[in-house]
Parts: sequence; structure tokens; C-alpha cells
Amino acid sequence: MNRAERPLLITGCSSGIGLASARGLRDRGYRVFASARQAADVERLRAEGFEAVRLDLDDDESIAAALATVLERTGGRLYGLFNNGAYGQPGAVEDLRRDVLRAQLETALLGWHELTRRVIPVMRAQGEGRIIQNSSVLGLVALAYRGAYVAAKFALEGLTDTLRLELHGTGIQVSLIEPGPILSRFRDNAFRKFVENIDADSSAHRERYRAMQARLTKEGAAQPFTLPPEAVVRRVIQALEARHARARYYVTTPTYLFALLRRVLPTAALDAALRAASGGGRR
Repeated sequence: MNRAERPLLITGCSSGIGLASARGLRDRGYRVFASARQAADVERLRAEGFEAVRLDLDDDESIAAALATVLERTGGRLYGLFNNGAYGQPGAVEDLRRDVLRAQLETALLGWHELTRRVIPVMRAQGEGRIIQNSSVLGLVALAYRGAYVAAKFALEGLTDTLRLELHGTGIQVSLIEPGPILSRFRDNAFRKFVENIDADSSAHRERYRAMQARLTKEGAAQPFTLPPEAVVRRVIQALEARHARARYYVTTPTYLFALLRRVLPTAALDAALRAASGGGRR
């Protein structure tokens, strides 16, 4: 396999999993198109030697323009798409305004969907392709005060499973990556969205929010079993290169654990385990 002839598009490459994936796959010999929303991040990626494009998942025109640029440079080919860029909106479900929930879904679900549906005809025409969706342990189970992100990831899981069934026999293989806790700027971005969009002082959950804010702002803190983003890159490589890609690739211990508990525990017992895991927002 000549990886240089199998171009890849990765979203959300400003930091974390996206940036690590872009670097790791380029080092492996793939032609990587790294995308980011902010122009400054695009320039930084170009300075690092990437073929970088600006792609704002909230903007259909930006999605179309970015993909057109990639296809123009590759002669109309795209072997792989890794949908990764997103943020997590904290907050109790009852405190999520419609516009806040809509914004979460636009970035973490609907933008991915729009890009994916534009990529599929390209892959159909070439008779092969890999679509990889970066989901979460929160696409498998719910945790308190993460309802917006849980909603996006549960929907992503269902949409991706359906897509996999519909694309059977086309040569396009579809996989979900299930990371769990990974070292990234995700927590910093989540705290910023919490401050922007949640009226904590007026909420019935304000005491729990204080604990959550302490967690999100604690210097150097990381959840147990947290792994570096390179752990995700290894799974992305497997999804790209396996002859028959799996439907799901688990990454961290919590993902394996909760995937198992979801299958074997009755609902009441699973709820108790999930309440303990979230610690009322402290974890």
C-alpha cells in the first residue's frame, strides 16, 4: 500500500487528538490535509509543513470550500476522513437553553454530517474509502452535567451505525473511535463554554456547579486512566489499515469498562455506577 497515494482529511487539528493524528499519520507516510477553524491555527499548521485548510464545522460554505480545495489538490481523490473537531458543553440538562444545545449539535454532529455526506460521493466514485468518527465513552453511557455532549455523541453513534449499514458493499468502511479521557485542551474549552452559556448562580444545581468549576480549573489535574492523544492515533491507524475495519475501537480503560457494564448491568445498577463515576460533577 502506497500511503502517499491515499490522502486523508482530518478536522479539529489545532491541538489534542486532531494534531496528534495529523502528525502521526503524516509520519506514517500518508498525505494529510489538516484542518482547523481559526486562521491562526491554519497558519501554524502550514508552518509545521502540513497542507492545511480552514474548515469551520458550523458553516456549510466553509465545509464545501475546504473539501473543494482538498479535492482540487488531490485530483478528486480522498481515501480517508477523520471527523474529530468538537467541544463539550457542560451544564445540567434543565439549564441548557435551546440555542446552547443547538450550538453543541451544530459543531459536534451536524457539521460532521455535512462534511461526511459531501465526502461519500467521492469515495463511491473511487470504490473505496474510510470514514472514521471520533466519538466518546459518553456516546456509550451518560454522565451527569454533560447532557449536551452526551446528546451529540449518542446521536453520532446512531447516525454512524446507520451509515455503516447503508454503505455495506460500496468499499467504504465506517468506524467509531471511543476514546474516554485523553490529554487535550478539551477541559479548558469546556470551562469557557460553561462560563459563556450557563447561569450557574441562578441554577438549582449551583452547589454542584461549584465542584465542577473547581475540577475544570484545577491546574495539572487529570481524570484517572487518562492517556495521551497518541493512544487514539493508534486506533485511527487500525481503522484506516485493517482489511475489515471494526465498527468500534475502544481506547481507554473507562471505555472498555462502561461498554461492558452497559451490557451486563440492569439500569438501576448502571445508574448507580454512573452517579459514582461523575461524583456529582466533581469528576
